[in-house]
Amino acid sequence: MRYRLTFMTGLAFGYVLGTRAGRERYEQLRKCAQQFVRNPAVRNTAETAALGGRQVAAKAFEKAKPLRERIGHRERPADGEDDWGTSNT
Repeated sequence: MRYRLTFMTGLAFGYVLGTRAGRERYEQLRKCAQQFVRNPAVRNTAETAALGGRQVAAKAFEKAKPLRERIGHRERPADGEDDWGTSNT
């Protein structure tokens, strides 16, 4: 409940500030955000973080492999095998 209240307060606060600032301020903020995103240092950091995230996900996937085998999870269905729309009843 506390987080919902915080979110709603922030939403209301942002709305009020946005309506008072007007279109000119919006365009100024948008231009600043675009410059930030286009900055090579920011892009490099984002790419490094994405690569790190992929590496962590791959490690987690490999660590979960014994569990998947234990519960009988199939990696991928065989060619032509599709259980969509089938019923076991």
